[in-house]
Amino acid sequence: MMMKQTYAYAAFLIAALCADTSAFAPPQHGQGISINRPTDTSSSSRQTSSSCLFMALDDQMKSRLDGIRRSYLSLTERLGDPDVISNSNLLRQVMKDRSQSEEVVMAFDEYCRLDIELEGAVEMFQESGDDVEMKEMARSEMKSIEAEQEELEEKIKLLLLPKDPNDERNCMLEIRAGTGGSEANIFVGDLYDVYRKFMSTEGWKVSMMDSTAGDDGGYKNLCLEVKGDAVYSKLKWEAGVHRVQRVPQTETQGRVHTSTATVAIMPECDEVDVKIDPKDLVMSTMRSGGAGGQNVNKVETAVDLQHKPTGIRIKCTQERSQLKNKELAMKMLMGKLFDIEIEKRDAEERARRGDQIGTGGRSEKIRTYNWKDSRCSDHRLGQNFPLSSFLGGEVGPIIDGLIAKDQETKLRQLSEESMN
Repeated sequence: MMMKQTYAYAAFLIAALCADTSAFAPPQHGQGISINRPTDTSSSSRQTSSSCLFMALDDQMKSRLDGIRRSYLSLTERLGDPDVISNSNLLRQVMKDRSQSEEVVMAFDEYCRLDIELEGAVEMFQESGDDVEMKEMARSEMKSIEAEQEELEEKIKLLLLPKDPNDERNCMLEIRAGTGGSEANIFVGDLYDVYRKFMSTEGWKVSMMDSTAGDDGGYKNLCLEVKGDAVYSKLKWEAGVHRVQRVPQTETQGRVHTSTATVAIMPECDEVDVKIDPKDLVMSTMRSGGAGGQNVNKVETAVDLQHKPTGIRIKCTQERSQLKNKELAMKMLMGKLFDIEIEKRDAEERARRGDQIGTGGRSEKIRTYNWKDSRCSDHRLGQNFPLSSFLGGEVGPIIDGLIAKDQETKLRQLSEESMN
């Protein structure tokens, strides 16, 4: 229900952006953006665009933004409340709620400041009489202010778009080898190196939750826990099938092989998000073996956890105690079950909207890495990137492009909905 209301409000925003200004009541002088501007016959096209944008922030929109600002100021005051300060969980929640509206409040405050400046420029223009130089100065200032306000309106419009409720969460990143045998395992290792570099530049904390080494190098599968600022909002765009085309090191005749790896991004969750019936679980223990001293070789520290309804099976051998491996296995299981629910919800939303960037499913081939042409091709963007840059950890430009395209798609769909 909340998502539908948010979309309805965003649809109203787009309708306001594209509405014929004659459909609105005549503006009242002195009410911020509702100012009677002098005509500039030298740029009629700019005027039309500007008028459409300025009408976007009508009284109803300004009232909505003013409400967000009042809520933000109220949360700011609560940060000084002794009861909030003494409760770390409550303080964390208040700070989180405040940060979610801070950017739109700052943009609206700046817009209101420019509003006052614009009113002063209009007044100067009207009072300049026959002073051509003064009129031109006022006109130039008005153009400059309106250009700034147009940028702010675009920013506010994007900030009010519906957001993924999981965007602020930490996540687990899982990479599994697909077709290609040993070469696929090596490719998993290559992707791991890329993501490690990218996460390092983002300042995120990364820890290995589980891994199975490949026979000839690389990994058959691995799972990372990633913590930081809005981790899921960026990494979720990496979910899907990654395909590599290159000559393997073991190839003696120089033939190009195609291998794949599947990346899954699972937002962090807890018992509140996912309910697991203990009756649905089957757990067994075993000796881990390998490095770690006599404890892992003689004591059954490894855990094999199976969820009967879904058939999901998780083996954990990372930790040196059975209890820690059990906790880790349960955390991974909850992440996988939560991811299934998200995928189901997203599929329903895609069916409702009728379109999006790709299918978002794990079976979708999202990217191809061609070693011969030194090219990284993202199929959702229909764009190529230098392979050397990607291997150096420069994943950001691809993710930024996907986020921008997603915003563009949402704006277009909301515009179409508002016109129906």
